[in-house]
Amino acid sequence: MPGQTDSASRRLLGRLRGALAEPGAGQERLDRITTIIAEQMGTDVCSIYLFRDPDTLELCATEGLKREAVHQTRLRVGEGLVGRVAKTAQPINTGNAPQERGFRYMPETGEEVLSSFLGVPIQRLGERLGVLVVQSREGRQYSEDEVYALEVVAMVLAEMTELGAFIGEGEALAALHQRPVMFHGTVGQEGVAVGHAWLHEPRVVVTNPIADDPEKELARLGEAVDRLRVTVDEMLSSAPLGDKDQLQVLEAYRMFANSRGWKRRMEEDIARGLSAEAAVEKEQSVARARMQTVPDPYLRERLHDLDDLSNRLLRILTGQGERTGAERPADPILIARNIGPGELLEYGRALKGIVLEEGSVGSHAAIVARAFAIPLVLQASRITTEALNGDPILLDGEQGIVHLRPEETVAAAFRDKMAMQAKAQKRYAAIRKEPAITLCGQRIALHMNAGLMAELPSLESSGAEGVGLFRTELQFLVRSKVPRRSELAALYARVIDASDGKRVAFRTLDIGSDKVLSYMKPQEEPNPALGWRAIRVGLDRPGMMRMQLQALIRAANGRPLTVMFPFVAQLEEFRAARDHLLRELDREERLGRVLPERVDIGAMLETPSMAFAPRQFFEEADFISIGGNDLKQFFFAADRENERVRRRYDTLNVSFLTFLEQIVRRCDETETPLSFCGEDAGRPVEALCLAAIGFRALSMRPASIGPVKHLLRKSDLSEARAVIDAARATGAQSVRPAVMDWLRRRGE
Repeated sequence: MPGQTDSASRRLLGRLRGALAEPGAGQERLDRITTIIAEQMGTDVCSIYLFRDPDTLELCATEGLKREAVHQTRLRVGEGLVGRVAKTAQPINTGNAPQERGFRYMPETGEEVLSSFLGVPIQRLGERLGVLVVQSREGRQYSEDEVYALEVVAMVLAEMTELGAFIGEGEALAALHQRPVMFHGTVGQEGVAVGHAWLHEPRVVVTNPIADDPEKELARLGEAVDRLRVTVDEMLSSAPLGDKDQLQVLEAYRMFANSRGWKRRMEEDIARGLSAEAAVEKEQSVARARMQTVPDPYLRERLHDLDDLSNRLLRILTGQGERTGAERPADPILIARNIGPGELLEYGRALKGIVLEEGSVGSHAAIVARAFAIPLVLQASRITTEALNGDPILLDGEQGIVHLRPEETVAAAFRDKMAMQAKAQKRYAAIRKEPAITLCGQRIALHMNAGLMAELPSLESSGAEGVGLFRTELQFLVRSKVPRRSELAALYARVIDASDGKRVAFRTLDIGSDKVLSYMKPQEEPNPALGWRAIRVGLDRPGMMRMQLQALIRAANGRPLTVMFPFVAQLEEFRAARDHLLRELDREERLGRVLPERVDIGAMLETPSMAFAPRQFFEEADFISIGGNDLKQFFFAADRENERVRRRYDTLNVSFLTFLEQIVRRCDETETPLSFCGEDAGRPVEALCLAAIGFRALSMRPASIGPVKHLLRKSDLSEARAVIDAARATGAQSVRPAVMDWLRRRGE
């Protein structure tokens, strides 16, 4: 019986292959497919629904329903049985469809009351593309073999859909990877870039999902698995003997590569009619589906290993990862679903830009991209599917737009934009060594943010007066275990050396929320941004804090040291953290070590509570740095990682500016040095307004210092303040329109 089922499955796939090979428009192909499936499976109806947009399914072909309903009948995800399949990505198999939860009768399709229903998702590697349905009048449940056969057909349809088999009027299968495409994403790091696509994990295009000769496919799979095992063994033998973490990962690789069950499942898929590549991809889809549901992080990591092995095996089978044309271009723009900080650091400054399908503005990748000043666009959905290595690409990190294979008119406009920016950069370079003194005589100190040694040369090239924020967590994030005190001390010493006497404000470890260490037990929290993070972790884990403070003291080696504690929410937290530092200074002195020449101890004001803190906070802090990114999100109760809300609230909102002015006044009363640190400090218009309400120090990414300095040197702060006050008096929600109008009248 299994042999007969396998034979029927192969016959169905064989007929589909013939239908896809025949010439004709995309709609003709879909119509032929539904007819073949209905005939082969002996059902009254076969229908194909494809996603019109992320929330809507459209009936695109049918055998057995009214042809007039094609491209007219639409369902929301979750609506009816078809919508349920789309939402859950799980098959529904029932012999009594009208009694099923969520059943919906669609009279516009001419549908009779059909008892049996079998719907399976059309998806590729976890990406939903549609739903394939068969229905019959008789009340029966479809057998496991029939469900399997329809799932295999749905997988082939997914592959063909991605290859463009059903688009346009008779377009070639590869058309999907030839047309210009524009992607709208989220700005992760500003800047523009022109280059060629380089996929972090190149997509393997499976062009032959249906096998001609199962025996030949089995032989191809066996040879490819043998080559994979040899490759993994070579990786294991060349791994550093002392690196236990790497050895463990490679041992897991070898375990999966030698798994008989994995290979047997792929062989069974081939016996049912799939090619070797399609069989590998089918098992890879199963692994990815499991990854989304397994809560245990260790098991998820092991399934990720299997996913990675599948990619390697696919590249061996297709040769697509071994072509000489796969060499990295000279102007690479990295494309990936997501990427960790360690992997991104390996690419370094070689990248012209980065485009990710996932990620967030606070992710590790975004932090590293900002550190290297590499333009970054996030949430560019489906770009890893569309792009191939070597495709020309334009990245606009200021608008969050990516042009893949752009038309010449778009490319020309982009080149003009880059030329204008290059011209502006020459103007900024001319004032690099000049101070940021406004027309009214106020001097604004402009500092840079950093987190890597590689950024320190920007102190000189940008004209920054110092480092207003040095993020110390990157050295913890990119490692598989806690760094040693001696390693940190050496690194911090190099940072101080590279600053050449300029002030460097070291922010102590700011982990938690979106910055999770791989070697710390993950904390399940309903709202991590408001949870166990930053100074809260340091005070609860004093050993790690003491180790870092000792490293900073030793790194100073007699030179001035500036330390600030992040995410302080009440006076006692600041006092407790400061006491830790004072105790370590006493301890180092008792040990006979050289103490810093001077120690400035400050705090980052990132929670609204500290604006209302007792006066003693402002008196006891040697300086205060406003963490603008966090403070704004907490002030407006708008998660800065949430695109649906973060752009609704403006830094130049009257309420927020009034709130900031209160902090400025309190610091003036106690003569506490105050700075504003964050993305907004690096935006010229925002920087001008911050200076107008009293800030005399701003800290930003190095690339922003030139544009900010240029505008400040051409502005009178008293005039800007008058514009702000006038807009506030009118009851305006934001002063931005008034300030922009004033700047336009001045020709800025």
